[in-house]
Amino acid sequence: MIQSMTGYGKAIKDFPDRQITVEIKSLNSKQVDISTRLPAAYRNKDIIIRKILTEKLVRGKIDLSMTVLDFTGETYPAVNKTAVKHYLRQLRDMAKELDIRSEEPLIQSLLHWPEVLADTFLEINETEWQQIVQTVEEAIAKVTRFREQEGSSIKKDMQTHVYSILDLLEQVSPFENERIQTIRNRLEKNLHELGGINTNDRERFEQEIAYYLDKLDINEEKIRLAHHCEYFLETMNNGSNIGKKLGFIVQEMGREINTLGSKANHTNIQKLVVMMKDELEKIKEQTFNVL
Repeated sequence: MIQSMTGYGKAIKDFPDRQITVEIKSLNSKQVDISTRLPAAYRNKDIIIRKILTEKLVRGKIDLSMTVLDFTGETYPAVNKTAVKHYLRQLRDMAKELDIRSEEPLIQSLLHWPEVLADTFLEINETEWQQIVQTVEEAIAKVTRFREQEGSSIKKDMQTHVYSILDLLEQVSPFENERIQTIRNRLEKNLHELGGINTNDRERFEQEIAYYLDKLDINEEKIRLAHHCEYFLETMNNGSNIGKKLGFIVQEMGREINTLGSKANHTNIQKLVVMMKDELEKIKEQTFNVL
């Protein structure tokens, strides 16, 4: 099933003395890019949480935020008196040296200095930690459901554009005979303006025309483009984590469409090629957000 890399999930776990809320946001990214914001008591679990996110969500710019609502008042930040005394002593020496007479701005600034405010969360036990892991996984599951819903919309949109390319490709055929005759007439006209050819050169001329037209033949490009489109549709319906693979198929589709354009030598075919490129660009934009 196709999944988008865009997702959101939130899970809440209540404990006797606190409430833990886990929020996860995910956006598209070429690789996995994880950012976490954890309370002090859980920062030593950061690596474990990152591993869980990588295993479950695979790819994307993933932002996890964990917040704690304390019911007891025991876990609010406390003032580190030792750090305050150390900093204040230095500030007073500096104020005296610079003739700063009011200490109030200095004391206010202390609150922003490192280690002045310290979290005093209690150590978590293994049972509590396992419940927190379950809460993280619950949020991840909601992100996954969100991704699947978004992926379903993306799939329908990409299918529409692929079928449009196949339809445009079918519209090329009626212009092919006209295209070949137009090229032939142009070559004969140019040759006539240069003095024409005699009867003895006619056979050689026909051989050169055939060789030139063979170089401009677009049947192989049409067949390959149709196969790439079918393979794209098939890939969308099989497997997961297919975003990069779809991107590679889009590149191949682009090569065939570009070659069609360079060989076209026909106004109507060129217009169809431009329309194909427009459809392909819309597909390409969507593949960037496919997991």
